[in-house]
Formats: sequence, structure tokens, C-alpha cells
Amino acid sequence: MSLPIRHVADPHEQAIAREAAQILDTLRPSLQGEQQMVTLPPTLAHLLSEVLGRLAQGEALAILPAGRELTTQEAADLLGVSRPFLIEKVLEAGRLPYRRVGKHRRIRLGDLLDYQQQDLEERQAAADELTREAQDMGLY
Repeated sequence: MSLPIRHVADPHEQAIAREAAQILDTLRPSLQGEQQMVTLPPTLAHLLSEVLGRLAQGEALAILPAGRELTTQEAADLLGVSRPFLIEKVLEAGRLPYRRVGKHRRIRLGDLLDYQQQDLEERQAAADELTREAQDMGLY
């Protein structure tokens, strides 16, 4: 299983998350005493399970709000591309919104994740089309 690229909690999940956070805040390190329980919806349970599983494996995680703004270098690193490629082929081509702060560009994390998902879907569709064409020509 893998973490979703982006999960936006609906109002019901937000209320449950608030309740769970309050319960976790009241727990003592010894975890002795009265137990309190919260039933999580499957999406939140999976997300929490995945986070804990990755931490248990010693992986580092970054959990950031979608509204956080990234530098072009941070955005390029997240996408696995060079900064010049990001600027020329993505930002200046109008494929991803950004704003300027003085001479610098800033990209909302949520916008970057949306772009990343859209790009992944487009590349998958192109690969599927190439596979279909190869099958039609008897090459695959």
C-alpha cells in the first residue's frame, strides 16, 4: 500500500480527526488509565496506518499543508526534475500556477500535487495508447 499523493478530509473526517487529536493530546506516556476510543473512517485509518508503518520502518516523512508555498528548487526536487526544466517547461508554459515574490517564484504545494497527478495520468494515457498501437500492428 502507498500513501495517496493528496488526501483532503471531508467535514465528517475533519470532525473525527479533531476528536482523535484531542484524545491523543490527553494520553499520558504510560498509557495507563481509562482507554478512550475513536472510530476512524477507512480512508483516515489507512492514512494513519501507512504513516505509522513507514515511521516504524525508519522512513522520514514530511506532512505539509496543501497551501504551503514552495520555492522552485523545492518544487523541482519533489517532481524529480531540474529547476530550469520546471521553470521553462512547466511554469513559463502555463502548466502550473505560481506567484512572484520579488524576483522569486512560489508554487502552492496543492497546485504542485495536482499538476503531478495530472501529469502522471497523461503519461499513463500516452503509454496505454502506444501499447494499443503496438498491439494493433502486431508488435506487442
